[in-house]
Amino acid sequence: MSRRSGRLQAKHGKSDAENECPSTLASRKRKAEEGKLAHDSQWDTKRHKYEIQACWSQISAGGATPCILIETPQKEVSVMPDISKFARYRFQNLFISPSPLPDLSWGNPKDVWLKMLSKESKYVHSSRMLQSHSTLTTDMRSILLDWLLEVSEVYSLHRETFYLAQDYFDRFMLTQKSVNKSMLQLIGVTTLFIASKLEEIYPPKLHEFAYVTDGACSEDDIIEMELIILKSLKWELSPVTAIAWLNLFLQVSSLKDSPKLLLPQYSQEQFIQMAQLLDLCILHITSLDFQYRILAAAALYHYTSMEVVTKATGLTWENLAECVQWMAPFLRVVQRNPPLKLKTFKKVSEEGRHNIQTHTNYLDMLDDVKVKPETFLSEQSPVSVGGILTPPKSTEKPNL
Repeated sequence: MSRRSGRLQAKHGKSDAENECPSTLASRKRKAEEGKLAHDSQWDTKRHKYEIQACWSQISAGGATPCILIETPQKEVSVMPDISKFARYRFQNLFISPSPLPDLSWGNPKDVWLKMLSKESKYVHSSRMLQSHSTLTTDMRSILLDWLLEVSEVYSLHRETFYLAQDYFDRFMLTQKSVNKSMLQLIGVTTLFIASKLEEIYPPKLHEFAYVTDGACSEDDIIEMELIILKSLKWELSPVTAIAWLNLFLQVSSLKDSPKLLLPQYSQEQFIQMAQLLDLCILHITSLDFQYRILAAAALYHYTSMEVVTKATGLTWENLAECVQWMAPFLRVVQRNPPLKLKTFKKVSEEGRHNIQTHTNYLDMLDDVKVKPETFLSEQSPVSVGGILTPPKSTEKPNL
C-alpha cells in the first residue's frame, strides 16, 4: 500500500469514529449506570438482610425468624378540643353559665371562668365520705374542723389555708376505708400543714404543727402522712374553695365603673359576716352535697339580694333554691349571736385583716342549728361522742 493510500484510509477511519462516537458513548454510559444501579441494589439488599439478622440475633438458629418487615401505619394524633373557644356555639348557655367577670388586663375572662368551673367537676367531694369508715361519725369531723379553725387563728393563717385543708381532708377520706378515729388528728394537722405550704408566704414550721397536737403526732408522723395524702389526692391541690368563690363574687358585685378585680372593693365587715356563715356551714357534713360556688352564692344571697347574686355569679334562683333553704337555719343561728368584729393580728396590715381565719363558738352554734331530719346524713355509728374534745386523741371507748 502506498503512503498516500494509508493516509486516506486513516482519515476515513477517523471520520467514521467521530460520526459513531455520540451514540456509542451514550450506550456505554447507559450500560455503566445500569450496572451501578444493579450493584447498589444488591448492596442495599445485603445491608437490609444484615440489619434484619442483627435485629433478631437473639433468636436461635433453628427458630423461625421474620423475613418481612411490616411498616407501622401512621397514627392520627388526637387533638384535644379547646374548651376556651366553646363560647362560639349557640347552645353554650345550656351547659355553662355566662361569665360574670369583667374585662381583665391579664387574661380572657371567659377562659378564666371556664377554668374555674372545670375545677368544680374535677375536685369531687361528697357527704357520703364516712360511709366507708364505720367507727367515725359526723360529729368527729365537725370537732376536728373546729380545732383546725382554732389552730389557724393562733398562727394567723389565711382563710384560704383552712378551706384548702378542709378540702384535702374530705377528699382524702373519700379515697380511704376504715380509718380509725385515732388517726383523725394526724390527718387533719397534716392537711393544714400541706395547705399552709401552698398558701402562706411564711408558713409555720413542722415542729409547730407537731406541737399543737400536744404530743399526739410527731414530726415524722406528719411527714409520712403528708406523702400518703399527696399520693391519694394524686397531687391535685388547687381547688377553688368556697371562701375563694365568696371573695370573687363579693368583689364582682362591688366593682365600680373602673373595674380592678385584684384590688378589694368590698366592705371588710360585710365579708367577715358572710365568712362566718360559711365557716359554720362547712362544719356540717351535708354542706358537701353542694358545690363550693353554690355555697358561696347562697351565702351572698342571704346578705344581699337575688339581683346582686345573678350579676356576680351568673346563677339563677333555680340553681340556688335548695342550698338557700338548707342554709337558712344556719343563718338564723349566726344572727342570734353578736356580730363579728375585725381582729388585729401582728404583722398583718389593716387591708388584709379580713383574710385571716378567725374562730368562735362554732360547735355551740352548730348544736343550735335545727335542720329537717331528712336532710341529715344518717350516722354510721350509734355511739355518741359528745364528751370528746379532740377525737383523734381519744382512745377510750364510750359507755354504751
